[in-house]
Amino acid sequence: MFTGIVEEVGTVAAISRDGDAALLKIVGTVVSSDAQHGASIAVNGVCLTVVDYGFDFFTADVMGETLQRSSLGALTEGSAVNLERAVTAATRLSGHIVQGHVDGVGQILSRTPHNVWEVVRVSLPPELSAYVVEKGSITIDGISLTVSGVSEIAAPEQWLEVSLIPTTMKLTTLGAAEVGAPVNLEVDVLAKYVERQIAGIQSRTVSLDAVTEQENI
Repeated sequence: MFTGIVEEVGTVAAISRDGDAALLKIVGTVVSSDAQHGASIAVNGVCLTVVDYGFDFFTADVMGETLQRSSLGALTEGSAVNLERAVTAATRLSGHIVQGHVDGVGQILSRTPHNVWEVVRVSLPPELSAYVVEKGSITIDGISLTVSGVSEIAAPEQWLEVSLIPTTMKLTTLGAAEVGAPVNLEVDVLAKYVERQIAGIQSRTVSLDAVTEQENI
């Protein structure tokens, strides 16, 4: 589990392809400082497992499904990536609960500067729109952000907006991401749990109604 608070921006040093999978070598001094085999590190919001490591790098396997269903498939040598180590029991939850499981890939639609901050609009896959609300939490490329605007559910094109403060623009890759760039999206897992519970309640209600109707016949 992660919090969406990026610890450092690392660099993809090498990509070794093996069929539809890949081995990434990523340079990141902070997250590699206490790396261990099997440890979890979020790379642009994707939870990856450490295979090998050194004083300033780690490697991780990425299977084909992950490459296809996240923006990691678009990485090249030299790409900058957001890095965060998994939380511990003693870690402050400064962002929100992030699993490192990408729900979909959006695309940066526009960037609107405002004095020292900036509004970024990102396309939203329709299947995720129900989980995104204004002032709610969203993870974009591993960054915990607050939704500052969202399209109507019935709108033909779904989007969300986040407002970036100077710190976020300076210390994460989102500050330099260009219009058209793909970004990983993870919605708040609590919303998905609530949806599942409501569906279960509705299903049980329908079943009880059916039983009652049969008893009344």
